[in-house]
Amino acid sequence: MATNETAHGEKKQSVTRTIEAPAKDIFDVLTLPARHHEFDGSEMVRSDEKSQRIQQVGDVFTMNMHAEAMGGDYQTDNHVVAYDENKLVGWKPAPAGEVPGGWQWVYTLQAVDQDTTEVTLTYDWEQVTDQKLLDKNLFPMVSESQMEDSLARLSSVV
Repeated sequence: MATNETAHGEKKQSVTRTIEAPAKDIFDVLTLPARHHEFDGSEMVRSDEKSQRIQQVGDVFTMNMHAEAMGGDYQTDNHVVAYDENKLVGWKPAPAGEVPGGWQWVYTLQAVDQDTTEVTLTYDWEQVTDQKLLDKNLFPMVSESQMEDSLARLSSVV
């Protein structure tokens, strides 16, 4: 029977990649929603909807998305829940106009030296409580290999 958990029973997955770029440059790309489609390994992100640069926890940015599992084209409002300049940025998506459903994306940046950064991308659905969503077995909607592809693409666009 399919479950909503990883092999270790956790409801999250993380991937890490060392990127040959300063943390500041990577953070600049991550905090500009207009660039998210450039490094999205899931290929669900199409474009931003006139969003501004992410500047703090509490910001909300809207993305135009596409996924067959979600019925095709849709929009998400992404509520910023983590922000530490050049170190951390994360958000909880929600269908446009709705409250976040409990899953989140977090990028953690750890400078190795001035020109090299270890980037960890975490997809966490531990706080999802909507049983209808859980019963659909949508989680994880994005695989670890797609997340790895996101970090590879991020490396190439920085």
